[in-house]
Amino acid sequence: MSLGFKVVPVKIPEGANIIIGRSHFIKTVEDIYEALVTSVPGIKFGIAFNEASGKRLVRYDGNDEELVKAAVEAALSIGAGHIFVLFIRNAYPINILNQLKNVHEIVSIYVATGNPVQVIVAETDQGRAIIGVVDGYSPLGVEGSEDKKERYDFLRRIGYKK
Repeated sequence: MSLGFKVVPVKIPEGANIIIGRSHFIKTVEDIYEALVTSVPGIKFGIAFNEASGKRLVRYDGNDEELVKAAVEAALSIGAGHIFVLFIRNAYPINILNQLKNVHEIVSIYVATGNPVQVIVAETDQGRAIIGVVDGYSPLGVEGSEDKKERYDFLRRIGYKK
């Protein structure tokens, strides 16, 4: 038996956010679709789900052709079974994470971000698994009083706090 590791960079389309998670059933694509369209009016998205048995296809759907194509490409490049890749626009992960967590097939969420993403993948003779995700970059320091004020003001400017 062999074991190897790969770092898979995921290209995020301009203005989009990504959510990568683990799920367990072919129904995932349809249930995520329903959760999204009933949560955020005007959301644009593309979903891809890697089957881990049977035909082992990348199942996909969405309402934005560019995001669907990007999700399929990312799912293929990661290559792990029972994972899904979701790209969204006109919404943020914070708007839909609770709804996704309530989708019965979803086991876990690896990442939800607009930052650059690298997926750490283990590969065996049987297949691939996501070991972890690199989300953005390492910190450069600790916030000071001006940084705190900037954060405080930003959250109120974009409507997340009053």
